Amino acid sequence: MGVLQRKGGNAVPLTGGLAHLGKDIENSTRLAIEEINKAGLEINGQKVTLVIDPQDDAADPRQGTQLAQKLVDDGVVAVVGHQNSGVSIPASKIYNDAGVAMISPSATNPVLTLQGYKVTYRLVGTDAQQGPALARYAASHLKVKTVAVVDDATACGHGLADQFEKTAKSLGITVVARDVRTDKATDFRAILTKIKGERPDIIMYGGMDATAGPLAKQSRQLALQSKLLFGDDACTTDLNKLAGDATDSVACLEAKIAL
Repeated sequence: MGVLQRKGGNAVPLTGGLAHLGKDIENSTRLAIEEINKAGLEINGQKVTLVIDPQDDAADPRQGTQLAQKLVDDGVVAVVGHQNSGVSIPASKIYNDAGVAMISPSATNPVLTLQGYKVTYRLVGTDAQQGPALARYAASHLKVKTVAVVDDATACGHGLADQFEKTAKSLGITVVARDVRTDKATDFRAILTKIKGERPDIIMYGGMDATAGPLAKQSRQLALQSKLLFGDDACTTDLNKLAGDATDSVACLEAKIAL
């Protein structure tokens, strides 16, 4: 009996501002497959070799759903992806309808796994855990009384900011400003100038490192005294490069892999 080959998809952003994160996921997937193949995999007595089909979803919901259908049509048995919640949620229906397992290593919006799909999985905690944790940290450790909340309007960033704001208010923290930009924005000076006049203890930002970095750098350039509080999507190895010495004012939360 020969060796059966099975193809798995890897659907992440490989171009654009989040490409560095997508490439990390692709490399991790390749490493896992190499280790599995080296150890030897058998299913029902049949030797199986896994191969990866890496695809670029550009962190775009429309492109991501088209890609999901392509992977299904190509006969993949499972997909590692997608990286962000805004793509993972609509793509998950396509995989579910086809009976293809989807494992997101990083999507945190609770909706992804609240849809009841039996083939949809995630490896990290949700915004419903992360947002309240950030708020509790702000209240108990930073002794925050006032906060400005900004997000990038994505399913992930906006969801995290909403969860944070809800818990912060319940803990007696006053939200002095709530602003939204897009996940393509890199100029936050107008928002930050307005926030500066409110003089909040901290600025909580829901978004990725590609936008969090410029926000932090511009906050320092405008001489804001407020500390910055970011979720795990912003706190990557690229944040120092994107924010420069403004990272001195940043506190981060990192979601743990659920093993």
